[in-house]
Amino acid sequence: MNAPTDISMKTDDVLRVELEVFRREHRDLDEAISALVDRGTGDQLTIQRLKKKKLHLKDKIAAIQDILTPDIIA
Repeated sequence: MNAPTDISMKTDDVLRVELEVFRREHRDLDEAISALVDRGTGDQLTIQRLKKKKLHLKDKIAAIQDILTPDIIA
């Protein structure tokens, strides 16, 4: 059985779990990037790739938060 890949087709519970997973992965990437930079052991290409992946996760997190947070009409 194939899981739905379209974010709008997922339930709120699934989205909340995915949101937490993405947040944890984003934090882990942040720590890894910091460690590589602080130690000077990471080459620029690796650091750049990790930063790009981190940014992609940030976009996913924002998209899920937009779905889970209802619009308030003032």
